[in-house]
Amino acid sequence: MRLTLDGDWHATVTDGPLGIAPRFDFPGQSVRIAEYADVAEWQQFLVDTFGSQEWLWDDPDELRFAPDSRELVGAGFRLPSESASAEDCARVPRTPTVRPGGLLADEARDFRLEPTTELCRAPGDAVLTCLRDLDALDGPLEARIGIAPDVALLVQHSTVVGWSLTDPVRYLTTGFAAPDPHPPSPATRRLLTECLDLITTPLLYEVMDRNPATLARLKAADKALRDQREDRHRADSLLALISNLVEDYADRPTGREP
Repeated sequence: MRLTLDGDWHATVTDGPLGIAPRFDFPGQSVRIAEYADVAEWQQFLVDTFGSQEWLWDDPDELRFAPDSRELVGAGFRLPSESASAEDCARVPRTPTVRPGGLLADEARDFRLEPTTELCRAPGDAVLTCLRDLDALDGPLEARIGIAPDVALLVQHSTVVGWSLTDPVRYLTTGFAAPDPHPPSPATRRLLTECLDLITTPLLYEVMDRNPATLARLKAADKALRDQREDRHRADSLLALISNLVEDYADRPTGREP
């Protein structure tokens, strides 16, 4: 299968997906699939590869390819803050099933992978589906290409229209750290859903408007994360963002902007 990623930029699906576990950086609201461990290694990785990457004020999603083989060697996606309605989330196709595969670029040159704008959440946040726009829900998907464990590119009319992350709680982390290899606790699963509610629309607008009931939920989530004893690595990942919101909107006096 040959895919269009940006205008006249194309890649062919191969049989070799990445074997790298994704890292769901919750404070940074991004999913990374690469082996770099810090900012310096990430910057060197960008120098050593080609593809789509951020540049100045432009923040496209990342797909990076090795210049010698032109094969996919890493990826990075940003989570949209716009949460689709429950009705639209229910329209996300369940078929086709994921087909594991890598990507082989037609040529070694850079391109721009348009970031997604709509977040569709499955019940219990078992799957996060991120789409360029909701028009993709008006027709069936042509393919789901599993480029890494639990990460798939969504294809419609031979064009990549989004991506998905299955079992996102398993991959929660902070920054470039590897996720905890142990299974997530039930408490963390519940708190991920509460935190995603609070950091995406429409509740995010209520947080920013300092709605008392929503701020009470925010503080309750903050306390639950601080009090949780098990699964601390994932809890700390959630807490890093929630505590910032508490500081900016719940603790800061009204009239003083964060």
